[in-house]
Amino acid sequence: MTARVALYYAPAANDPLTTAGAAWLGRDIVTNAPVRQPDVPDIHAITAEPRVYGFHATLKPPMRLVGDWRTLMSAVREMTARIAPFDLPGLEVVDLHGFLALRETSPCPPLQALADTCVEQLDSFRQPPGPDELARRRKAKLSPEQDAMLVRWGYPYVFGSWFFHMTLTRRLSEAEKARLMPAAEAWFEFPLALPRRVEDVCLITQAAPGAAFTLAERFRLRG
Repeated sequence: MTARVALYYAPAANDPLTTAGAAWLGRDIVTNAPVRQPDVPDIHAITAEPRVYGFHATLKPPMRLVGDWRTLMSAVREMTARIAPFDLPGLEVVDLHGFLALRETSPCPPLQALADTCVEQLDSFRQPPGPDELARRRKAKLSPEQDAMLVRWGYPYVFGSWFFHMTLTRRLSEAEKARLMPAAEAWFEFPLALPRRVEDVCLITQAAPGAAFTLAERFRLRG
């Protein structure tokens, strides 16, 4: 099976941040339709990589599915029934190792706990990575801890290596960053000023390698 599934955080459909994020990346993750982007030079090329994944923060990294879709849906529903909604700290545009991304302005233990729970409780549905994928991941010069996470959980940036981020660009040159940072800050200024809660998680699918990720279903947190 080449299709993959993942668990994302994505703002609510009626949140202005959802509209702003879809427009910035140029694609709606729900409809998979293109969205007109802001008038920023080269933005279509600069956002090509994150556009494939959609506007989101990863909770459970993309995985090839072991087992059937219905059982996975049931497991996600049971998991979210035990997790309570919580307030998301304010977000800001940051330079994340050369990429622009939205990150929290203060620590959020419930957010970390949500990601940890998604990784651990849904791991039985994950097909382990093959040798080629392991070799590709290790080109990133992983720490011993990250390599251990890769072997155990199929991805190096989970648990203590995980951090919330909503990617906005590919890696930028210093000149590109100087131009894009003010544009992104201005574009997201209004929605980032609004309070928001994490009230659900999104089950996302990718039909084939290279295909765009799209939202399959939202599961409300009901704990």
